[in-house]
Amino acid sequence: MTAVSATEQYEPIVALADVHVTLNSSAGPVPILRGIDLEIARGDTVSVVGPSGAGKSTMMMIMAGLERANRGRVQVAGHELTQMDEDALARFRRDHVGIVFQAFHLVSTMTALENVAIPLEFAGAEDAFDRARDELVAVGLGHRLSHYPGQLSGGEQQRVALARALAPAPALLLADEPTGNLDGDTGMQIIQLLFELSSQRGATLVLITHDMNLAGRCRRHIRVADGLLIDGGGAPSACVDPSAGVTALAR
Repeated sequence: MTAVSATEQYEPIVALADVHVTLNSSAGPVPILRGIDLEIARGDTVSVVGPSGAGKSTMMMIMAGLERANRGRVQVAGHELTQMDEDALARFRRDHVGIVFQAFHLVSTMTALENVAIPLEFAGAEDAFDRARDELVAVGLGHRLSHYPGQLSGGEQQRVALARALAPAPALLLADEPTGNLDGDTGMQIIQLLFELSSQRGATLVLITHDMNLAGRCRRHIRVADGLLIDGGGAPSACVDPSAGVTALAR
C-alpha cells in the first residue's frame, strides 16, 4: 500500500476561494471583499491585521457563516457554507465555531452561568450548567456564577464571553478585537487566557487585531487591505499537528 505524505493528508479547517462580498448602497455597489483566497491549517494561530474598513471583520463573518459571499467557495470544518440555508448555518456555528467580539454581547437579564450555558442548552447538552460552571472556573470566575453582566467589570464580562465561546468545544475560535474595550493590563489577561485555553482545547484561533505586538504572538500573519489579502494568504506549506504543537507554515 502506498504511503500518504503529510502534505497529501492535509485538510485545512478554513478554505476560502475567490470570495467576493459586495454591498448595495444608494451610491451603487460597494465591494468589501474582492477575491479572497485563504487556507488555515487546523490547530494554527492566525492574526489578521489591516486598516479599518479593509474587510477583516467581513472575512471573519464569512468564516462563521454570519454573512454570505456573493461569489466564491467557503469551506469551514468540512462544510461548504455557500450551500447551506440559515438553519443549517446556525447548527454549523453551534457545533464548530466559537466567536469573541469586541462588544461582549452578553444577555443582561441572565447570570454569568446562564450566559455561558446558552450554547450548550441549544445543543441539547444535559449537563449544560455543570459544563458552564467549569468554563467559568477556567477563566477565573468561579466566584461570579450568579452575577449579572451589569455587576461585572469589562474584563470579567469578556471572560464570560470567552467562556461562552469555548464551552461547546469549537474547532474554530474567532476573535474580533477582543481587547478593544479593555484597558491594557486587563486586555493582556484576556489574551493570555485566549491563547492558553484555545491551545489546551486544540482549537484553531483566528485573531483580528490592530495591535502588532498581539499579532506577533500568532504563528501566522495575514494582512488585509482594500478587500484583498496583500500578505500571508494562500495555503500553508504544511499542516499543523495540534497534538504535537509543532508548525511548519509558510510565512
